Amino acid sequence: MVSNYLLLEEPIRMASILEPSKPNFFPAMTKIIGTLGPNSRSVEVISGCLKAGMSVARFDFSWGDAEFHQETLENLKVAIKTTKKLCAVMLDTGGPELLIVNKSEHPITLEEDSFVILTPDQDKEATSNLLPINFSGLSKGMIHFDEILQEADGIILARGNLGIDLPPEKVFLFQKQAVHKCNMAGKPAVVTRVVDSMTDNLRPTRAEATDVANIVLDGSDAILLGAETLRGLYPVEAISIVGRICAEAEKVYNQDLYFRKAVKCVGQPMSHIESIASSAVRAAIKVKASVVICFTSSGRTARLIAKYRPTMPVLSVVIPRLKTDQLRWTFTGAFEARQSLIVRGLFPMLADARHPVETTNATNESILKVALDHGQASGIVKPHDRVVVCQKVGDASVVKIIELEN
Repeated sequence: MVSNYLLLEEPIRMASILEPSKPNFFPAMTKIIGTLGPNSRSVEVISGCLKAGMSVARFDFSWGDAEFHQETLENLKVAIKTTKKLCAVMLDTGGPELLIVNKSEHPITLEEDSFVILTPDQDKEATSNLLPINFSGLSKGMIHFDEILQEADGIILARGNLGIDLPPEKVFLFQKQAVHKCNMAGKPAVVTRVVDSMTDNLRPTRAEATDVANIVLDGSDAILLGAETLRGLYPVEAISIVGRICAEAEKVYNQDLYFRKAVKCVGQPMSHIESIASSAVRAAIKVKASVVICFTSSGRTARLIAKYRPTMPVLSVVIPRLKTDQLRWTFTGAFEARQSLIVRGLFPMLADARHPVETTNATNESILKVALDHGQASGIVKPHDRVVVCQKVGDASVVKIIELEN
């Protein structure tokens, strides 16, 4: 079993735990996904959620019609413009439904408060207490997790489903192992069902608060809030308190131990891009950089840097690409930037469209100045700070360290 990456090499002064935390521009490196619904679809509430730390808005298509979700999306767009906060959209579409196999074709009457057994054995006769279903592998996703991870862009661990397919004492083990595998593969791991009690209460339980912290220490990229924001009474507060717990847990995350395990898992020889990404993180840690700035067009290099979990934010400067469909010219970049909003520690910004991906040294310096200005305005970069920059110069990838002046 993979243990938590909890840093206990230096004793924590217990009195310091009582001291108030310093406010940060980024509430946490761990991302928060909020599900928008009846209690969280107005421009005012969505704006509050974005300010509280929501970086991805989830739309649950298992209920509500297209018109309802379209109105919510329009409100989200207004809130993004008002708050000047980037936000991605996650569409949760309905998957295949489980169908009851009733060969007798006679109606089945279910009795109130009675237990019903679901069985994949379709040869059984359907009764009010036994329902054969057309699904032969309730645990198929867990058995073939490695194959699924290899093909997937990321993994959502729906713990409500895990609680059905696994006995309670096994859920934590699968969760930790699945998150670890996602970390080593450099793919986002998202965990659900964390502060369910906040659907009706202003504060989470002590067990839920500890659970959120452990999820961060396990290495999760993002936490998904469902009912807490969808129909909960305190959607903004739920996002805010989860973000604060994440930020506290990140302070004691043992990045050094994680880094060594990630490098060992990759093996040698490393690919060129993997070597550059890991070197950028190692350099940033050694010089105590305040931020890592990565120039990227596809987002791949930035995601690889974030894979090594640097202790400082990774500012991903997405350089636009010009493309055409023979009828019109368009720029890429916005899609790639939004995709990175689910990755832990990765914060995107869009470069000016007048700076194409085929940049010169002069334009590189111009884009870097814009990125540094953005960092200073955000409060993550201060005079005399050191910054690690990862960029392409011609055909070569370069990692450089700069020290800021006044």
